[in-house]
Amino acid sequence: MSLTPAPDIQEVQLGSWTLTVRLPARTERPFPAVFLIHGWTGDERSMWVFAPRLPKDALLIAPRAPYASSHPELAGHSWVERRGSEFSPLTAFGPSLDAFEGMLTDLALRYPEADFRCFSLMGFSQGAAFSFACALRHPQRVSRLAALAGFLPPGSESQLAALANIPIFIAHGSKDETVPIDQARAMRAALEAAGIGVEYCESETGHKLGANCAPRLQEFFK
Repeated sequence: MSLTPAPDIQEVQLGSWTLTVRLPARTERPFPAVFLIHGWTGDERSMWVFAPRLPKDALLIAPRAPYASSHPELAGHSWVERRGSEFSPLTAFGPSLDAFEGMLTDLALRYPEADFRCFSLMGFSQGAAFSFACALRHPQRVSRLAALAGFLPPGSESQLAALANIPIFIAHGSKDETVPIDQARAMRAALEAAGIGVEYCESETGHKLGANCAPRLQEFFK
């Protein structure tokens, strides 16, 4: 679901990217950067419901995924060009990751006060999978990662040790019919088997962030 951005959120066109951005409420520099990565059929407005849980001193950036959704009824956008019936594998996110890297370069020029050498990721559903794909490609640049109602891209299991220094938060609903809870539990098990510490929160809800997990998300980003 897309929400109308709050008054302090700016709409930005950066090359081929459409973004919404919230400037930090601070004067100290450099600003930390947090990317809000929407899910399948979402857009650059979808993730702002989570903004009150994120640090006010951070530059928040929500990009619109580069591909149109192939959903038969819903519009919106996708982080993979062709989404099959199964969960998208790691390799499917490659083109979006290439484009994302170019966006990082352009963002650094537009917002020189921010630090894009190391940033945080918060992804929802397919956006969580994209966030893991991004962290696996650039583990040295991702400072923390929150996966909400998401899944681990198939094909990434052998590479998970690269995430050893990244704090990871997983939140999932036990009644989620879009991404079943088994995906979250398997993701947690795979990460822990790779020696990675995971903060895990499960709630009795559907495809959304549960009320009991919201305060823990806020604490995670502190």
